Amino acid sequence: MHPHFPRVCVVVIGFDDAAHVSDAVGSALAQGPSVREVIAVDDCSTDGSGALLDRLAAGEPRLRVIHRSANSGGCGSPRNDGIDAARAPYVMFLDSDDVLPPGAVDALLGAAVEGGTEVAAGLCLRRELPGGRETPWLPELYARHALVTRPARHTRLVHDTLCVNKLYRADFLREHRIRFPEGRFPYEDFVFTARVLAARPRVALVPDPVYVWHVRRSARQLSISLDRAGIGNWRARTEADRQAHGILLDAGEKRLAHAARARFLDHGLRMYARDLGLRGPEYRRAWWDHTRAYLATFDEADFARAPAPGRLVARVVLASPEPRDLPRLRELAARPSRLRPPYARAADGSPVWSADLPQVPLDHLLVRPMHLLPLAVDAELRPRARAARLRLRLHELYGRMAEAGPAWMDVEFVHREDRRPGLRRTVALVPDPDFSSWSAETPVELAALGAGTWDLRIGVRFLDGTSRDTTAHAVTGPGLLRRHVMVGARHGVLLAQPYATHAGSLALRLAPGARGLASVVRRRLRRLFR
Repeated sequence: MHPHFPRVCVVVIGFDDAAHVSDAVGSALAQGPSVREVIAVDDCSTDGSGALLDRLAAGEPRLRVIHRSANSGGCGSPRNDGIDAARAPYVMFLDSDDVLPPGAVDALLGAAVEGGTEVAAGLCLRRELPGGRETPWLPELYARHALVTRPARHTRLVHDTLCVNKLYRADFLREHRIRFPEGRFPYEDFVFTARVLAARPRVALVPDPVYVWHVRRSARQLSISLDRAGIGNWRARTEADRQAHGILLDAGEKRLAHAARARFLDHGLRMYARDLGLRGPEYRRAWWDHTRAYLATFDEADFARAPAPGRLVARVVLASPEPRDLPRLRELAARPSRLRPPYARAADGSPVWSADLPQVPLDHLLVRPMHLLPLAVDAELRPRARAARLRLRLHELYGRMAEAGPAWMDVEFVHREDRRPGLRRTVALVPDPDFSSWSAETPVELAALGAGTWDLRIGVRFLDGTSRDTTAHAVTGPGLLRRHVMVGARHGVLLAQPYATHAGSLALRLAPGARGLASVVRRRLRRLFR
């Protein structure tokens, strides 16, 4: 049977999103003849979304609207309503503030039909708005077409907790009674995905972009994944993770259950640990206590399967009853990971986290491949009247640097929005007298970069032929990380603002010309009269 035969139902859910729901529905209908029906579930909106959908349905026979009589408080109940109402053989899900890219349904349906699979999954793109920068979600999982006959043989599937970049056979969901958690349940995708994998479906993977996830950080109401300021969000995430792990374990899928725990350590734990510097003492105390209690339920197999940075963050949290070493943990949790000094040793000379926490071993650093080591590079950027000086310092790491022989650093500024490379330099590293660090310095022509935000990328190359790509810690201190006014032939006035990202990395904002100067003056005046 031709894959374009109309047999897909797209379930669109929304609440008080009249500004975007038409685009979502339109992107689903525009998928073409493969879409038999679009079911829009309005979760008792108060902004006219329901009436807007009714008007759209009046002119589109493939669109049906379900009006919930009471707001569910979450995403799970509306999606369950869509599953119940679907008449097509296949179902997929779309949020009202996102869109399906052209060809998404055909790519998924074609793979499912050809492979005879219960699930087909493809690439999700996170699109930052209004800038438009796109970041692929788990690109390594969707690098090529693949057929997975059993999820336990491809445990990386556990890492993709999204439900929206997938096509599901409707009778498979009903046969196994796979539902979303009802009511207000943040991170409902975690539980739903675990229920799907526990049923051991065959899964077709496609490299095509099949979903565009719009990230609106300036929105009045942030999405659940972005609204991490309250401790309730972390508690909800760990509860969803706990349930997902239990579902897989109860189904006898131990490999998938361990992989789910590794995902938590490598993704969730690291992400929230990076944010701790942004939170107040009360949040930090609550986060630390809750995280310690949750990590205490993990076994050694869970830790063993996790990448080293997340595993080490967990070890430190478990070892200390009080929040501690938060700046160091923030940089350890960064991507790439950075382990900053001090580099302590136990009485027997083995590497440990600190003199206060010798029970947290770092022996793995002695044998870890160079391209995975958490190198620590400090960076100072000092803009001058017409140029800037970048000073870099690579720290020794338990003898591994001296053993490999640090020789050069490749220095590059990359534009954050479109990732285009800016200035590139290769500079020689010079050892300090005691060989505890290696230093380099280079001029930076900021005027050549142009407007925008630029991230510093470092490549350290060693005499033994190994190398490590990383970022650099932004050094703070008098005269550093301050806005500077520079003069150049290209832009005239150039405003340069070095700053530390929330992960501690050095980045740079540039605003060329009089317009940039005016914007800074306006911001300062607003602060003055606030």
